[in-house]
Formats: sequence, C-alpha cells, structure tokens
Amino acid sequence: MSATQYIQDFQHTPEENDGTTPTVDTRPLPYVVSWNLTKRCDLACAHCYISAGSWHTADDELTVSECRRITDEIMALTPAPMFILTGGEPLLRTDLEEIANYASSQGATVVVGTNGTGLTEDRIASLKAAGVMGFAVSVDSLNSTYHDRFRHGDGALELTTAAIDRLQEAEMDFIVQTTITPGNRDELSSLVAWSAERGAVSFNLYFLVETGRGSTMRTLTAAQNDDVLRELTALQREYRGRMLIRSKCQPQWMRHIHEQDQESPLLNYSTRCPCGVQYCRITPEGKVTPCPYLPAVAGDLRTQSFAEIWETSPLLRDMQTGTPKGKCGECEYRKVCGGCRARAYARTGDHLAADDSCFYEPPGDLPLVQPRQSVTYGTMAAPTLVWTAEADGRMQRIPSFVRSVVVKRVEDYARRNGHAEITPELLDDIRKDMPIDFSKRLPFFLRKKS
Repeated sequence: MSATQYIQDFQHTPEENDGTTPTVDTRPLPYVVSWNLTKRCDLACAHCYISAGSWHTADDELTVSECRRITDEIMALTPAPMFILTGGEPLLRTDLEEIANYASSQGATVVVGTNGTGLTEDRIASLKAAGVMGFAVSVDSLNSTYHDRFRHGDGALELTTAAIDRLQEAEMDFIVQTTITPGNRDELSSLVAWSAERGAVSFNLYFLVETGRGSTMRTLTAAQNDDVLRELTALQREYRGRMLIRSKCQPQWMRHIHEQDQESPLLNYSTRCPCGVQYCRITPEGKVTPCPYLPAVAGDLRTQSFAEIWETSPLLRDMQTGTPKGKCGECEYRKVCGGCRARAYARTGDHLAADDSCFYEPPGDLPLVQPRQSVTYGTMAAPTLVWTAEADGRMQRIPSFVRSVVVKRVEDYARRNGHAEITPELLDDIRKDMPIDFSKRLPFFLRKKS
C-alpha cells in the first residue's frame, strides 16, 4: 500500500458528506487487541488484573496454531491492527517470537508488554527480528523497596531498569507504565522526568481498576484522582515534543485537557474509553472480553470465530451503543470521556453504571463537548504534496490505521514552512517537532531505518 492509500484516524462523529469524501464503513472495529498469552509470571504484582504468578501452568494456553488462526480472523475484520502481546509475563512463552513473527508478517503492528525482568540482550534481538516494534515496561517507583514490594520480586527494579538500558542500546522504542497508588502518588513528576531522561517515547499512568488481585487494594479517592489529572495535564504540556504522557483507565482526563490546554495534541483524538469499541482483550485460554480490566466474557475463540464474537456479542454491542447511566450519561463530556466502563463493572457489576472515581459533578444541562478531529478509520484519500520514494517508503512502516494522521500532520507542517515536496530530510526535521506517541508509532516510522 502506497502513501496514496491510507486509513484515517478513529472515533469520528459523522459529518455531512459533501460528495468529495469517500463513504466508509463506520462500524466499530478492533484496531487494538491486548492479548494475554499466559498467566505465568516470575512476579506476583499486588494489582495484577489477571492474578498472574509462578504457580500457573501452560496447560490451557492457546497454542501457536490457535494464535495464527485467531490472528487471521482478526485481520479479516481489520487489516492492520495493533497486537499488544502480554501476560502474565509473555517472555515465559518460548514460542513468543513465533507468535509475534506470524502476526507481524501478516501486517499487524506487534508490541510486547513485559515487567522487563527477563528482557535480556538476546531476547530483545530475537523479538526485534520477529517483527516486534516496541515494548511497554512497568516501573512503579524509583524506590527499589517500594517497587520490589509492589511487584513481589527482590531486585525487580534493578532488572527492569537494566532492560530499559538494553532497549535504548538496541534502538527499540519503549514506554514506561506506572500504576498510581497512595504509596507512589508523590513520585509522579519524578517518574515522568526519569522516563523522559531514559528515552521513553511515552509515559502511561494507570489508575487502578479493582479487579483480580487489585480488588483488595486501596485506591485514590475521586478528589485525589482529580488532583493527579490536573498535575498530569501540566506535565503533558511540559514534555510535549519530547515524550507523550497519557492517562489510562481515567478518561476523565479529557475534561482537564479541554479546560486547561486547548493546544494539546490529545484533542485531535476522541479518547473516550475504547473498551469494547476499538479495543478488546483475549485471555490465555481464548476468551474475549471488552478490555483487560473488564472480565465479563463476550465469547470463546475455541468455539466461535472472532468475527462472530465481535459482530454478535450482546455485551460488545452494549459497549458500543449503550448509554452510560447516572452522572456519566448526563455529563457534557460523555463523548470524549464516558467514564471507565471497567471500573464501573468492578464496583457495581454493571458495565454501564456511572464511574464514581470521577470527582466532577455535571450540571446536566450543558451542550455536549464534541471530539475535535474530523477523520475516520477507513477513509481513503490521496496526499496533496509530492513525496520522494524514500519518504514514501518510511510511510509504509506505519500501521495503516494511523497512517493518514501522520501524512496529514507531515503535509500540514510542510505547507506552514514553505515546502512543496516531502523528503527524508524534512521527515527528520518534523520528527523533532512532533509530539511523540508510542501507540501511533510516530517516532520509529519517521526516522531513517538503520
């Protein structure tokens, strides 16, 4: 597929078609799949949503052949998904490279979510050779006592930070993921600064959902969540252009972004929780759930095809078309936030219930805040500037479902700066100025391939 054929960004509120824009299928599609390949893990983290640990066995895990079939079924629905291969600890699967290689060879963007303790130089090299494009590594504190206790593993922080150094040396993109708790709340700015200094392309802050082992943990209050989101808003402004900062499982952040930072690139995306809409999870034994933190089962891939589950599951249809209840349904931010459906389920048993981790009380009579962007996955369009062959080649390395976002931003930059042609040198300049977003793969794909 050339740069003249690319698929536009996601979660569009349909606008009137003037006849110049191609009509596309706007049904929700699974563009991102979080795939728990195992419950086995060398650690036993306090918050683990899948209750992973060393006592689990591989007996009921999906086989490589089953993973290949499921990959084919997913890609029959959406030709360029992102697969997040995780666990438990996915590095404990000796066939991880085989699974990753098949998915990447079929056109999926493959990343690995790991605790990092087993990420040796050889393993990084083998996964890179298998087509893995990046890693998500968990760091919950810069204090080894806290991190190791939280992860239930002596020396875990030292091993993980050493793995991050190896990823840098291997020129592999990585993100740092932190779960915020009352115990590490005061470390937030330090963790962000440390991640940027280490070269992370993104820092993802997770807000605990009380599921799995996390069901017994103490969470932040709604007021404390609001304070964190306010600080996170300032941090994402401070690190813009150097490292993307994102909130996970707390979509209420979008209210703060709308209110405090109208220049934020996050406003270019409709970041309402994608749970069960553009995103789903596959468990080690082949069950499909709306997301990793919402364990309600939509279907079983050992008895059903992925398409059957995605297109006929009442649960997924409810996630895609149902209206949140309580204050989430009355809130003017419901199209850009909508509350965390997993947390609502964890606390009430109802995935459409109000998310009471939110401090905001909507008045109920304000106009809806609409997503800013006006592009959609699936729209085909042509670049309006000339692209050299090498520049076009770099575009081929971008997952098709976000390629149009990159192309549009590149051409907008070129016009603003008086360029009529897109060259590799221009891409190098643009990459320095662009907000970095690991999930959209901008940094890796814009740079020259080594």
